[in-house]
Amino acid sequence: MSDFNESNLGPRWYVAHTYSGYENKVKTNLEKIVENRGLGHLIFECVIPVEKIIEKDGDVEKEVETKIFPSYVLVKMIMTDESWHVVRNIRGVTGFVGPGSHPVPLKDEEVEALHVEEPSVRLSYKVGDTVVIAGGVFAGYKGTVQAISEDQKELTVLVSAGRREMPIMLSTSEVKADKDN
Repeated sequence: MSDFNESNLGPRWYVAHTYSGYENKVKTNLEKIVENRGLGHLIFECVIPVEKIIEKDGDVEKEVETKIFPSYVLVKMIMTDESWHVVRNIRGVTGFVGPGSHPVPLKDEEVEALHVEEPSVRLSYKVGDTVVIAGGVFAGYKGTVQAISEDQKELTVLVSAGRREMPIMLSTSEVKADKDN
């Protein structure tokens, strides 16, 4: 197994195969082991991809979480001999997805499609900058950014409409940086 240390790719997502119904136990045990052994620098996150489905039984609706990939757990980790050994030896894990005993990390496109990680958003403007509104009723108007939400998905723009200035809440997809300023 020592070839892991030489071909270290940094933190990547790997898929661990589990016995049916052991996904939650594997996730819980892995998180405990990481905490107890201080392996947070090697194993970062463990996720069981789920989707929420609304089941109807007559007039009664109930929201149920179902596993997208039963018997699989996604683990974000730096693949080393130690991290491989820790995950591989958790009760319920049968191995990693990949040829033989060599785990293959998920590609960035696959991780994005699974919505396991929130992509980091980097805006090209900050509070006080002038932006152009690209969509909605105020498309084409210029305004000044007053506030940006913590998750950087919404912002408040102060727009001049006639003699008045009014704040408008917009999605970051509805504005673009003003190239003239």
